[in-house]
Amino acid sequence: MLRFAITLFAVITSSTCQRYGCLEGDTHKVKPSPEPNMRECTLYSKSSCCYADFTKQLAHSPVIKVNNNYWNRCGQLSKSCEDFTKKIECFYRCSPHAARWMDPSYTAAIQSVPLCQSFCDDWYEACKDDSICVHNWLTDWEWDESGENRCKNKCIPYSEMYANGTDMCQNMWGESFKVSKSSCLCLQMNKKDMMAIKYLRSESSEESSSSSSSSEEHACQKKLLKFEKLKGKEKDQTR
Repeated sequence: MLRFAITLFAVITSSTCQRYGCLEGDTHKVKPSPEPNMRECTLYSKSSCCYADFTKQLAHSPVIKVNNNYWNRCGQLSKSCEDFTKKIECFYRCSPHAARWMDPSYTAAIQSVPLCQSFCDDWYEACKDDSICVHNWLTDWEWDESGENRCKNKCIPYSEMYANGTDMCQNMWGESFKVSKSSCLCLQMNKKDMMAIKYLRSESSEESSSSSSSSEEHACQKKLLKFEKLKGKEKDQTR
């Protein structure tokens, strides 16, 4: 009985740490905490898994590199493409929710984070005329002796590297992201994500029973509608 109790406590503790902790990357905190002086990634300033100093690398446009990872190996990214790339970088480095999709085989990585189809389509549209030399940003670079990324292949437009937004979202960061079948139970890297996360009760909400999934979808859509109406009223009041 005592052994069972100890085992159960360990499971609960591990689950709680994963849910409320951070990824185990070299720039991540152990637990999220406020960072009021962030220069970028301010969506996560109230509860951040990165330190404010990290965001200085993203504060000036064009972004040259983040740590030893150069973003300009095929020329500077357009402002619109850079903005989306920043959103992905901010989520991975700073979001207090990223750890709920922690890759069990590599705890510094994320796996199957559900992105909204509209986000992926907009990201692709923003980057399609920019150039890239790798299909998978995590594995396809050549790394030199100083630890900096180099192209193995020639630079080609994003529109040639990826067929569409779905292809890009599900391959550019390896298995980190997937395109959600839901239009609400998914992330857009903005304030609406808090509603989606509330209803994403598990790492694979879409794979739960159909009745449960349908209930979560309905509740999420209802909450999203209220949010959009509230934002609409706020815009009217500022005019």
